[in-house]
Amino acid sequence: MGIGGIYEGWGQLVTVAIMAVALGMDAFSLGVGIGMKGIRLLHVLQLSLLIAFFHVLMPLLGLFTGSYVGHLLGQVTTYAAGGLLVLLGGHMILNSFRKGDGGSRAVDHRTVWGMLLISLSVSVDSFSVGVSLGMFVNSIVITVLAFGVCGGMMSITGLLLGRRVSHVLGDSGEALGGAILLAFGLLFIF
Repeated sequence: MGIGGIYEGWGQLVTVAIMAVALGMDAFSLGVGIGMKGIRLLHVLQLSLLIAFFHVLMPLLGLFTGSYVGHLLGQVTTYAAGGLLVLLGGHMILNSFRKGDGGSRAVDHRTVWGMLLISLSVSVDSFSVGVSLGMFVNSIVITVLAFGVCGGMMSITGLLLGRRVSHVLGDSGEALGGAILLAFGLLFIF
């Protein structure tokens, strides 16, 4: 292996690391928002493992669906992820003002379906990334594992940070967390 091969290998590693961090940022921001709402340590672990799983699964699904479908759905997945974050953030903001109303919660992070929906919403953008993975990455397994590890670690960090901040902010933490999710959802859409 010559000098060019070494630089190419390091270039791929740096590219994969940057992509993994970029894909994990939405998991981090969602984690901060949900953590501000209040979350048990068991749910932190469960939600982070689900996010890590979907950060591995979605690029693999994108890889196997092919380039054509990816070009058609690539932008749609970004809008869907943004829309889910906007809905979740807006709902959290509304619930923070309706304490004691007995209003129903649309997405509860403590339920299996809530965790699945939240995990899928932050991982759906990695589907379109997966479509292009086969074109430039030599080791797909290492790449998707890096996505999963980074997504899981960033969600744990966000959840724990949000949990810590919620103790300081009190009841306004849920509204602030919802505003963060709403803002990131709008960034996805626009």
